[in-house]
Amino acid sequence: MPVVESSAVTDRQAGRLKATIGPVQAVSLYVGAVLGSGVLLMPGLAAKIAGPASLLAWIFMSLIVIPLALTMGLLSTRFPDAGGVSTFVRHAFGPDAGAIVGWLFLISVPVGVPVVAVTAAAYARTAFGLNSAGEIGISAAVLGVVFTSNFLGMRLASRVQVLVVSAIVGVIIFVVAGAMPGTTAASFTPFAPHGWYAVGQAAAMLFWCFIGWEAVTHLAEEFVDPRRDLMRSIVLSIVVVSLLYFAVALATVGTSSYGGSGSYASLALMMQKQVGPVAGATVGVTAFLICVAVANAYVGAAARVAYSLAREGAAPAFLGYLSPSRSTPVGGLGFIAVIATLTLVLVTVGAVTLKELITISNAAFMAIYIGGSLAGIRLLRDIRWGVLLAWISLVATLVVYVFLGWAAVIPLLVILVWKIVSWFRPGT
Repeated sequence: MPVVESSAVTDRQAGRLKATIGPVQAVSLYVGAVLGSGVLLMPGLAAKIAGPASLLAWIFMSLIVIPLALTMGLLSTRFPDAGGVSTFVRHAFGPDAGAIVGWLFLISVPVGVPVVAVTAAAYARTAFGLNSAGEIGISAAVLGVVFTSNFLGMRLASRVQVLVVSAIVGVIIFVVAGAMPGTTAASFTPFAPHGWYAVGQAAAMLFWCFIGWEAVTHLAEEFVDPRRDLMRSIVLSIVVVSLLYFAVALATVGTSSYGGSGSYASLALMMQKQVGPVAGATVGVTAFLICVAVANAYVGAAARVAYSLAREGAAPAFLGYLSPSRSTPVGGLGFIAVIATLTLVLVTVGAVTLKELITISNAAFMAIYIGGSLAGIRLLRDIRWGVLLAWISLVATLVVYVFLGWAAVIPLLVILVWKIVSWFRPGT
């Protein structure tokens, strides 16, 4: 799951915000929003699913993300609001549709955050040889740190965001440079050991890595020149993110650093193979910090979404409860903490796998992006190429959506439940 900056309640009329974000800062924010725990987890997992042919899935997803990211950018310049995609959908299709998108996001976070926690534990296990009890303890510690810090009102500031992005990029360069000398031609044969359908399944799984292009939309008001810098920063960020992802995927396949439990910590495994245990430990510690930062930011964002939904009457009132002393959304935090903890327990006892959790989260986010693409088709009519980009985004996302399998029904169930609940709401 990628790094997302939590948004504070803003008031431009009160002069609380200044237009200070330029293109360099924007690229840092976007790269941090998209390039997070996915680079730690997905190269090995995708290779396990499709073998060396998973590289084709990486290329395909990198191409798909271009129109999707640009569509989000165009909508952001037109509707610079903290609501992100839910705001776009609300403007296009009304408050009910916007609320459904908000709930999809709220559902995806307590399902996705345990994946990040387990990823941190997997890297710690690989780097330091932890046993099962130690791995469970690390996973629980990640959740504990994340929910405690959010309760205390802590959130990632822009300086911390830059540090996290620098750590991610530094680890990737370090790993790829150390692993490339160990690549062999034999690692690429057979190229598609599980068939070509597995490439589509890998692509659907890789959607996890490209979530986050909507994450900076709520900062559009703080851009010095959003119409110019947003689009430029998105294009540059696409190039940076795609190259970094593909480099790690290529190194993972080329060194055969996947398969079995090693698929969940391929970066640390690569460094242990090529450089030694000290390098693997360095990657493990950095990966742990990245995972904590990612989970912390997403939980903070989801708690605010819960608060917003409750304030608008689209969620139970308790989700909008604020701490009297700290003004933190403890109602939303409590809800997310309970669901995330239960999810982690299910993973621990083997009732659900990381792959299944990622698929569920991906289904929710794909539905969110489908909604955003549909909103773009309606709201960008005066920009000819904007509508074209939105259509391409819609078709491409629908193509990948087909490969979700059983999880494809989850957004439909959310819509159905929302409609049923709406019938019993006062005033509807």
